[in-house]
Amino acid sequence: MHLTEDDRITIENKLNNRITLKQIGKNLNKHCSTISREIKNHYITKNTGAIGRPFNNCLYRRTCPNRGKNCNIKNCSSFKEEKCCLLNKSPYVCNGCKKRSQCTLSKRFYNSFYAQNEYEQCLTESRSGVVIDQEEINYLNTVLVPLIKNQGQSIHHAITNNKNKIMYSENKIYKLIDLGLLEVRNIDLPRKVRYRKRTKNATIYKIDKHCLENRTYEDYEAYMKEHPDTPVVEMDSVEGKKGGKVLLTLHFVNCSFMLAFIREHNDAQSVIDTFNFLQETLKIKKFKELFMLILTDNGPEFSNPIEIEFDLKTGEKRTQIFYCHPSSPNEKGSCEVNHELIRRILPKGTSFDDLTQKDINLMMSHINSYKRKKLNNVSPFTLFKTLYGKNTLDKLDIREINSNDINLSPNIFHK
Repeated sequence: MHLTEDDRITIENKLNNRITLKQIGKNLNKHCSTISREIKNHYITKNTGAIGRPFNNCLYRRTCPNRGKNCNIKNCSSFKEEKCCLLNKSPYVCNGCKKRSQCTLSKRFYNSFYAQNEYEQCLTESRSGVVIDQEEINYLNTVLVPLIKNQGQSIHHAITNNKNKIMYSENKIYKLIDLGLLEVRNIDLPRKVRYRKRTKNATIYKIDKHCLENRTYEDYEAYMKEHPDTPVVEMDSVEGKKGGKVLLTLHFVNCSFMLAFIREHNDAQSVIDTFNFLQETLKIKKFKELFMLILTDNGPEFSNPIEIEFDLKTGEKRTQIFYCHPSSPNEKGSCEVNHELIRRILPKGTSFDDLTQKDINLMMSHINSYKRKKLNNVSPFTLFKTLYGKNTLDKLDIREINSNDINLSPNIFHK
């Protein structure tokens, strides 16, 4: 029998009051193993410090010569994580721990609201039918067929090592194969997909289901309160025809300047590849100057923050990501307003499939040269050049367009 929302609220209250799992089980008429599984499946990890001490989970934090203000655990070659041994024992979370106010290690918490949301999402996904269109099937075939059919890899291996491209669960892929929708099961004669198209979108899974931890909009507001001068870049996706190419937009709030990059598919890997390209093009010092902080939405293509925030080759942190609340475009309104200029050139439903990055750079050159009343009739191009230099614009292939030559209509690509 499933736990109810009231059950989860009871569990949280009992944990806060240091009641044992066995006693909680008795109160709810559930076996203690049910309570244990509920806690292990739905806890939240938070990297918070103690009273008067910042977060620090390094094993050598008490003896390291760089401890204190000079400590930088993200870039320290001697860093070794220390985990609280109490988390290996019941109740597996820190809700009622007496040492919590003195501990600077990573902490786990059971939150009834978070647990109920995860449970409802899992329930919805488990009951969803096969809802997918032909374009998505074709894309999955291009990724999976060479690995499974030609190279003999298992489904688990292929999905595990391409999680940023295949943003579906392993069970979902098995279901598609069992229904004969993927070519990996049609070795002799690949058959045409047979299904009734539905209006509902297919369920896309987040790469890291804990990606919001310490990256919520409340965390963003707290960060900006402590660092009010930090320049913010708002990130979003602009879709063309469903299943086709898509744009990644990066909007610099301080000067209303926007970059856009064409992507073959709206997946997490294409976002990561874009940031790796930007770092390679601009070099790490300029990259970190431009992208100190990124605010984005909860789209699954942005759900692998670690590979965006860090250069995985060196381990160096290059940016910081925070997420808006679901269905809250007003929280990055500056970006949304600028998208209106893109939609003048590329109306909703327009296919991006014939566009190249050169075309997109031309479009953004016109948009960024368009003078804005709120900028005292100065263009974003001019402000960006003042802040970051013309050399940066040259590397990004964005040029200034004469005011009388600016074209914000669909025929911009046909001149």
